[in-house]
Amino acid sequence: MKEQKQNNSGFIPQHGGYRNLISYQKAEIIYDGTMYFTRRFFGKYDRTIDQMVQAARSGKQNIVEASMASGTSKEFEIKLTNVARASLEELRIDYEDFLRSNNYEIWDKGHRLVARLRELNKTPNATYETFKKGIEHQNPEICANVMIGLIKVTSYLLNKQLKALEAAFIKEGGLRERMTKVRIEQRNKGKKEGGDTL
Repeated sequence: MKEQKQNNSGFIPQHGGYRNLISYQKAEIIYDGTMYFTRRFFGKYDRTIDQMVQAARSGKQNIVEASMASGTSKEFEIKLTNVARASLEELRIDYEDFLRSNNYEIWDKGHRLVARLRELNKTPNATYETFKKGIEHQNPEICANVMIGLIKVTSYLLNKQLKALEAAFIKEGGLRERMTKVRIEQRNKGKKEGGDTL
């Protein structure tokens, strides 16, 4: 189901629509993949499970909250988008720790399977099913590296979002600036409609 953008007139711009963000779509796959990975490769009472799941959830949920907050606070949107990025970076390190501590290879960009992962990441409207073969592969090295690849792509997308948000904030300002602009426009409109009086 597509998330509808909040369509408001006045000084509160359209906001929401996070389900249409590729960064959110990827973050959802990362969350589902992390749920699968931690249940499969860690003991039931291993605290790493909670840490990884919470980091994956934070990455996803902060994209949602940033999108919904964007109508009234660009500052908050920027902050939450950065929190999402930081949470996913924390998760990435957990996957790298898993590979290193189990003597598996952490793939570099020249690895033969990275090219295939890049192709999958270009798939329009990709879902968990798009990456399922890699995420649920019998080889743990492939599973973890696929997750790392997804995190890298999502972090790249969030970096682009942050740069765009920063540029928009510099150009347009925040809620206060929009409120002031609307008040001035309404005041000028009222003067024109009132016309000259004796």
